Amino acid sequence: MKSKITLLLSCIAFWFSNANNINVSNISLENLNDPNWVQVEFDLSWENSWRLSAGPSNWDAAWVFIKYRVNSGDWIHAQLNSSDFVAATGSIIDVSSDGTGAFVYRDGDGSGDLNLQNMRLRWDYGAIDTNDIIDIQVFAIEMVYVPEGEFGVGGTTGDEIGKFYSSLPNIPYNVSSENAITVSNSVGNLYYDNAMGSPGDQLGPIPTEFPKGFNAFYCMKYEVSQSQWVSFFNTLTETQKTENDVTGIIGKNSDDEFSRNAVSWIDGTANATTTNPDIPLNYVTNLRVAAYLDWSGLRPMTELEYEKSCRGPIAPKAGEFAWGNANVSINEYNYINESQPNELVTNPETGTGNMVYVTTNGTLSGPKRCGIFAASAINKTREETGGSYYGIMELSGNLYERCISVGNPEGRNLSNINGDGILSNAGLANVSTWPLSNEGWGFKGGSYINQADFIRVSDRNDAANGFSGSNSRIGFRGVRSAN
Repeated sequence: MKSKITLLLSCIAFWFSNANNINVSNISLENLNDPNWVQVEFDLSWENSWRLSAGPSNWDAAWVFIKYRVNSGDWIHAQLNSSDFVAATGSIIDVSSDGTGAFVYRDGDGSGDLNLQNMRLRWDYGAIDTNDIIDIQVFAIEMVYVPEGEFGVGGTTGDEIGKFYSSLPNIPYNVSSENAITVSNSVGNLYYDNAMGSPGDQLGPIPTEFPKGFNAFYCMKYEVSQSQWVSFFNTLTETQKTENDVTGIIGKNSDDEFSRNAVSWIDGTANATTTNPDIPLNYVTNLRVAAYLDWSGLRPMTELEYEKSCRGPIAPKAGEFAWGNANVSINEYNYINESQPNELVTNPETGTGNMVYVTTNGTLSGPKRCGIFAASAINKTREETGGSYYGIMELSGNLYERCISVGNPEGRNLSNINGDGILSNAGLANVSTWPLSNEGWGFKGGSYINQADFIRVSDRNDAANGFSGSNSRIGFRGVRSAN
């Protein structure tokens, strides 16, 4: 069988120094067990990996999944088996219960570069004829584990629009389980003011099935990059590509670069390209976000999970950003090596939080590359890198995060079901309990063109906005419920 395999390498990756530089290589098929399964062997590496048993008590991981095609047909998501896998020394492989993919992470405390060789996942290939020509792509997305536990949302003496509170506007609401949450302006319940902005309808309950952030989940370490989007797009059928074309009329409506979105797909050509692979993707609609997340086996993040991802179990603070306080850079940054893997800020501020927003962005040309402050910071502190309590990057600034809102019924209908790797023939997500219209979505965390007030963790000015289109300010990332 090996002689009949055409191997394709497609690594969803971030290519920059002082970040994680994830890479999949040396893909092969081994130990054919005709007619049932085969092992997919590969090497996996990334930089600045970690695992901690104290403090955040978490780790970073690679979410690995596989796509294949037979005789140059359509790309299909590979079904993995939780047995017959081989973990490299120093690592753990955790195959998802639905067989969609696997998390790979350190087997003990430590930090630094991780180089894992000759790993194997069992692929149950089913009815494929071993005389067929099979193309394989192995994808890896950097994720961060957010452990189970209580946390607070909103509250504090800050003036964030529509912030959550319990009983009184300055008392945070404590999320202590995944049980249903009553939304009511009464003692012990969650509530918020909706006199300004678009924080929601003040109705409930928030059902048990809605992911509240108490249970463990994985969150993408960075916003989805243009290289990740192009890798996704190039596995689709022509019909699915047309539905998900960010260069079309409901995207940026051009193959030229706008606001640093350099994705190009000329009708009639096989593949999309980008000259800004490490810049986060903008000009993408809610439905296209859902398609990417379903295709990759992830799901949308809720606004409660967003707040948990930022501050962890630490009590909310007034006006805080993702790095845990209200101190923020106020000087214009100097950017070098623009559009290159080593795009950097030469003058990041020290001892305070760094983020890309209207004050620091200078030309307002668009978002900066994923993880830019992880590489640029003089001191690798949470503040200077702009990192969250759990080590998640750019939750404040750069591009808005798309989050599922508790502020309307379509959002509250979300369940914790992860994507299955399969899209409809039309190119849409097929998870019925996700918001599959443009309702139910909101926006958190602000963008490169926003003032700091709209970027604060508790701010809900756009939490139930319901904007149905695309623009240069909005990006996204995915999460996945832990097994």
